[in-house]
Amino acid sequence: MIGYMTVGANDLEKSKTFYDAVLAPLGAKRSMASDRMQFYGAPGGAGAIAVCTPYDGGPASAGNGAMVALASPSREVVDQVHAAALAAGGACEGTPGERMPNFYGAYFRDLDGNKFCVFKMG
Repeated sequence: MIGYMTVGANDLEKSKTFYDAVLAPLGAKRSMASDRMQFYGAPGGAGAIAVCTPYDGGPASAGNGAMVALASPSREVVDQVHAAALAAGGACEGTPGERMPNFYGAYFRDLDGNKFCVFKMG
């Protein structure tokens, strides 16, 4: 049902480097782009993520209570994505672990403070 979602970036080039590293373990790669936006898509054509500079020209900021959740094929990939996010300059918001029965997840923030969860159900 979701086609794509966007997160704001204050420095698009730095954000591309961050997302190249963080989304690689999930199989996502750069797809469509413009001078102010970069899309990333995963195999199978499911929803995409777009990283963009804000249309209004103002600074990008993270929404309070907003979070993007990325489905993972395995717990090992959850660990890899979280480690890649931290290595690329992101901040830890919760180390990988089982949060409730059948839900293994990890949380991080990107370079602009946007919050993400990467998770494996089952």
